[in-house]
Amino acid sequence: MNKKKSPSIAEVLSLFLPDGILEYFDIVSEITQETCFILCLEEKNIVPDEISTLNLHSHGFHPEVEVQDFPIRGKAVYLRIKRRRWKDIDTGKVYSRDWRIVAHGTRITAEFGSFLKELLRQ
Repeated sequence: MNKKKSPSIAEVLSLFLPDGILEYFDIVSEITQETCFILCLEEKNIVPDEISTLNLHSHGFHPEVEVQDFPIRGKAVYLRIKRRRWKDIDTGKVYSRDWRIVAHGTRITAEFGSFLKELLRQ
């Protein structure tokens, strides 16, 4: 008899998050309060294709931003997002993923594109 593997918390939460977000972000913590859920996300350490030829290393994160998402079970949902930075070892220049390029790509949904537009405003 085959045992079914229980889904991870990330797999369950992915059902409630903008499509594609877990492709770019890891859930590092979650907070449940009486009136809301807070999910803390960090951008994965995956260098964007458009700068992958540079000699880069991870250089921390931009200040965290908070974006409100669709409510779940009558509770507000907030996503606390930390976007990654990379530093070019040769020039000292700092880079980040260009979310406008990602949003214009074909691999994400319109919902995730709208989410990224909101993230860029902050």
